[in-house]
Amino acid sequence: MSAARFTNPVFAALDTPDLPRALEIAKSIKPHVGGLKVGLEFITALGPDAVKQVAALGAPVFADTKFHDIPNTVAGASKAIASLGISIFNIHASGGEAMMRAAKEAAASVNPNVKLIAVTVLTSLEDSDLDAVGQKKPARDQVLRLAELTKKSGLDGVVCSAHEIEPIRKAIGSGFMLVVPGIRPAGADVADQKRVMTPAEALAKGADILVIGRPIVAAKDPASAAKAIADDLKATV
Repeated sequence: MSAARFTNPVFAALDTPDLPRALEIAKSIKPHVGGLKVGLEFITALGPDAVKQVAALGAPVFADTKFHDIPNTVAGASKAIASLGISIFNIHASGGEAMMRAAKEAAASVNPNVKLIAVTVLTSLEDSDLDAVGQKKPARDQVLRLAELTKKSGLDGVVCSAHEIEPIRKAIGSGFMLVVPGIRPAGADVADQKRVMTPAEALAKGADILVIGRPIVAAKDPASAAKAIADDLKATV
């Protein structure tokens, strides 16, 4: 088990530009999830104050910012997002070591407790997509390269697909946070995700945080959907 393991590993993705709806869903599912995720659509449509409102609900918040720019620019953005009461945010590992170190130092100057993780390879990409953007395949090897660079740069963990959990754990160890999107309960629509896994499978492999969006927030009853996932995980762990 990872040292970063949460009691409830499910972070529900509030990927909507409708703030009242997002807050309504967040309040209803809060008893059944370990945290909340706000992504680019939410942040760009609603702004910093909306992020603060979600953080004020009291659950840990993962700001899925995916910053990727020159070190000075990413440092400034990291300082800004770390001031909003969030618990975790992310940047792209492919921005390089200098960028990652600048982001970590800037965020820590505002909130020493905020966790900074890096995106390795997006879960919407597969080997053929890496060819098109000039990255080395297979995706698993590219993820591992970027995870090792992230660790070297002093960050707290990475975002990866469930299929890369085991090689990262083997190479880096248990004190490195693994945040896993592309999680779909059995029978759920995988939509635009290509490297997916069920919550129980991903947790068993060593994931720390399971990011689950549409199966919860797009359900007719988000609270019931979140509870069903939490109950299933309890039964399998």
